[in-house]
Amino acid sequence: MKRVYNFNAGPAALPKQVLQRAQEELLDFQDAGMSVMELSHRSKEYEKVHQKAATLLKELLHIPVDYDILFMQGGASLQFSAIPLNFLSKGKTANYSLSGSWSEKALKEAEKIGSTHVASTAKNTDYTTIPSQLELSEEAAYLHLTSNNTIFGTQWREFPSLPSYIPLIADMSSDILSRAINVKDFSLIYAGAQKNLGPSGVTVVIIKKELLKNCPDNIPTMLNYQTHAKNKSLYNTPPTFSIYMLSLVLEWVSEQGGVEAIEKINLEKANLLYDTIDQSGGFYIGHAEKVARSHMNVTFNLSSEELTSVFLNQAKEEGFVGLAGHRMVGGCRASIYNAVPLESCQALAEFMKRFQTNYR
Repeated sequence: MKRVYNFNAGPAALPKQVLQRAQEELLDFQDAGMSVMELSHRSKEYEKVHQKAATLLKELLHIPVDYDILFMQGGASLQFSAIPLNFLSKGKTANYSLSGSWSEKALKEAEKIGSTHVASTAKNTDYTTIPSQLELSEEAAYLHLTSNNTIFGTQWREFPSLPSYIPLIADMSSDILSRAINVKDFSLIYAGAQKNLGPSGVTVVIIKKELLKNCPDNIPTMLNYQTHAKNKSLYNTPPTFSIYMLSLVLEWVSEQGGVEAIEKINLEKANLLYDTIDQSGGFYIGHAEKVARSHMNVTFNLSSEELTSVFLNQAKEEGFVGLAGHRMVGGCRASIYNAVPLESCQALAEFMKRFQTNYR
């Protein structure tokens, strides 16, 4: 079977070795006589899967002991509501840094719940860069940011330094596990799995135990982080197959040499494509400013919509999938998450050069 070059933004590419392992175990998981999808979430067999995923994540991200790992449902978008419900108390103001449409959506949900403040924004630059000049409100409940912006192709290089009493909360859905971070700098990190962690269906939440004390009792049970922390993410039936796949992806990352090794490969992939853009003499035009370029989502344009359409059609004919930009901005986008091999990026760079030669 021929595999395509998968540059989808999410759900995205999964490591071939992980898919093969899942295929081998699909009908009979570790001599259980049934698929992992058929296991009871209360069984000892599934308990090992669940614990393995949490343990590997702790090891790979060097998560301190004073943090809990939660496996939740509803995607990262549900966290847009859960965060202010849990931590935006009366008399406090939720602060948001706007770096793209996902941070805008997070802000919009918080506005339904309480007082909000835009602490920084890059909207005036059409989100070509990362916000600067952070101005926090008085009585700040927390600062929320989106670490990588899939639509516009920008990424935080360094994160804001805040007073210890203001929690820093980050949506890392599209770049978690792609580079080394200091978890201690954050009070809460969340990430939908379908880009770097596994298939869609599970959202990982890494939360400081001290922050859990602030969760009120008068919010819906399933949106209360305490519910999931106290029950080890087993209050109700979790997305067992997604968590199983997550554990396999984490095992694969560990086998590659961990996050630090993955980061080096990601940088090589990104530099290869950005060099192709920069050396095209303006044939390809990058959307993001160089200092803010994402190492996960390479966004670029051609000189006209007609030429872009020709480029995308020819790319599809040659086996490149998912290169169309988001419907909000158009253009082109290559999402090069952890599981996208270097060879795919090399093939894309060669195609881009050939296309430029033919259509200059």
